[in-house]
Amino acid sequence: MSTTDHRKQSLYFPEEMLNEIEREAQRQDRSLSWIVQQAWKLARTDLRRMPSPNDVLNQHQNS
Repeated sequence: MSTTDHRKQSLYFPEEMLNEIEREAQRQDRSLSWIVQQAWKLARTDLRRMPSPNDVLNQHQNS
């Protein structure tokens, strides 16, 4: 039995970005979902290095 969670979620992209994702999905013969999932897997380490607004607020409160 598969343990994959297939929850449905709406995501909103700027039109040009969505067009680019669609072109890449067509090029690779993949779904939009697959393309976005792969992009997340590649980018998540870099994104975690970016400070969040909460990090900035906590630094000012602890100063």
